[in-house]
Parts: sequence; structure tokens; C-alpha cells
Amino acid sequence: MYRILKRVIDIALSGVALFFLWPILLIIAVVIRVDSPGSPFFLQTRVGRDGREFQMIKFRTMFADNDESKHRDYMEKHVRGETQPRENEEGQEVYLLDDERVTRVGGFLRRTSIDELPNLVNVLAGSMSIVGPRPPIPYEVEHYDERALRRLSVKPGMTGYAQIRGRGALTFKDMVDYDLEYIDDRSLMTDFKVIFGTIPAVVRKRGV
Repeated sequence: MYRILKRVIDIALSGVALFFLWPILLIIAVVIRVDSPGSPFFLQTRVGRDGREFQMIKFRTMFADNDESKHRDYMEKHVRGETQPRENEEGQEVYLLDDERVTRVGGFLRRTSIDELPNLVNVLAGSMSIVGPRPPIPYEVEHYDERALRRLSVKPGMTGYAQIRGRGALTFKDMVDYDLEYIDDRSLMTDFKVIFGTIPAVVRKRGV
């Protein structure tokens, strides 16, 4: 029953949000296209529930046709616990600091999480939920242990415990701890608490 009601809420919230936000999303797409050549949208293979892969849509925040090897290397070290959160000049905790692949507009979209708004399409289509663990990239999952793989036991989401408690500033272990806590405690009440807790987390710009 929880999964049925959760799906109904996902459809309702994503449908309403897309209906009212489409003019803003169109403007953002135009700004991205003017700022740098290439499609304003970015499709990336992600891993969903039970290990099923899907195409996640986001606003493009990097230059087109960039080399992903830097991020691949970072994620391998991140999963192993060999990275530590750092801060930029504004005191915001970030990862992949000073990444030259990020465009001017892309940096703003990331700090405000606006780049993830197109995820609403994935939610409406059913590959994602509003609330749940963020979907990992396949080459990230390659380094998961059995405990981390539990993140894939539920449908991935746009926001979750990890996003409202630290976002990109968390260590991999902390992220897994928060995601498993959500999986063990999930309920409609928990989902709504996460949804309402996401806005102040974004406003505080904690992590990217």
C-alpha cells in the first residue's frame, strides 16, 4: 500500500510541478545553450531499484563532450573512503573542487540544485521517486560492497536524508548510513518530512 500511495504522490507532485515550471525550465535551457554550445539537457545512465539502469535527465552543467575520467577516478576513491569534504572560498562544502569542466551557468545550477529539476520527468515516468537515495552511476556501483548495495533496494529519488543532511559534502559512508536509515524508516510521513526539509537545505547551499 505504501508503494502504491507513494507512486500516486510522485505522479501528482511531478505532474503539477512540471505544469507550472515548464516556462522557467525553458528559460533555463535557453540560458545554458547561450552560455556554452551543446544540448541544454544531459542524459546519463544511472542505476535504479534492483540494479536496473535508466537514463536520468538533468540540465547540462559541464561543457559538452568532456572527459569523465576525472569523475570516475574521484568516485572510486570516494567509495573507498579516500576523499574528504572540502570548502570553497564561500565556506560551502563541495567535492570535485575547481572542476574546469563546469560552465559558468552550470556552477550556479549546481549550487542551487536547479540542474536536477528535469529529474521530475524521470519521476513522472516511474524510474525515480521524489524521495529516495540518489541514483548512482554504474562505475560507482562497481565498487560497492554488500552494505552499499542496499541503496538499490528501493527506487532512487530526487532528494533524501543524505541531501537534507549534507548533500555532496558527506563522506560516502555517511551517505550510505543516511540512505539505509531512510530505507529502514521509510513511510509517507518520512517522505513528506524529507520534501519539506529539502528547501531549507538548498537555501543554505550546504554541499553541491
